[in-house]
Amino acid sequence: MQRTDHNVREHLISAIERGTYTSGSRLPTERELCEQLSVSRSAVRNALAVLEGEGRIVRIAGSGTYVAELDIDAAARGSSLVTSPAQVMEARLTIEPQLSHLVAVYATSEDFSKMSRSHEAGIAASSLEEFERWDAELHQVIAEASRNPIMIEAYNLVTRARDHGEWGALKKRSLTPERRLLYQSDHEKIVAALSQRDAAAGEQALRTHLLRVRSNLLGH
Repeated sequence: MQRTDHNVREHLISAIERGTYTSGSRLPTERELCEQLSVSRSAVRNALAVLEGEGRIVRIAGSGTYVAELDIDAAARGSSLVTSPAQVMEARLTIEPQLSHLVAVYATSEDFSKMSRSHEAGIAASSLEEFERWDAELHQVIAEASRNPIMIEAYNLVTRARDHGEWGALKKRSLTPERRLLYQSDHEKIVAALSQRDAAAGEQALRTHLLRVRSNLLGH
């Protein structure tokens, strides 16, 4: 997501969690949100699309956008997710290469622009930590470009697992300046293949990249 899109999403999530918008209540219109937050209509639409993919909101044609009814059991399962870096990599290798086929069909020109911006921001990052944030952003954008709510939610689980301390500590130890350059080269190939809607090349580029990451993280 672009930074503005991300800010809109975070604002709405915070408002929902505070109870400003309760379960089942109607959200303001896109125009109202644009005026409240002083952002563009596209930023609001992109943020709402992500929230819908995450299952946080429901949009009903001719009626409006509503806060999704909370699934307490599902929320509890998500909050108690415990996994290892090896399991995270198993999930990523299963999910991410296959996303290329959906991206090739459903992604928009704006999605490809977001991928390029995330990749370029990673290259310009002044620290390994900042690069890691843009690395995660790029992979999240790819998942969202699939336009498949189930795949997006599956990748959101991966993202949450990556936020755990064990993953972060391991990635910090393994991410050297030399490896960062290799990852940047991988990202360039991934973005180029996906932007050309070449599903096979995108799948191979993602798989090659993830195998490299796994080797650097876990030694195999």
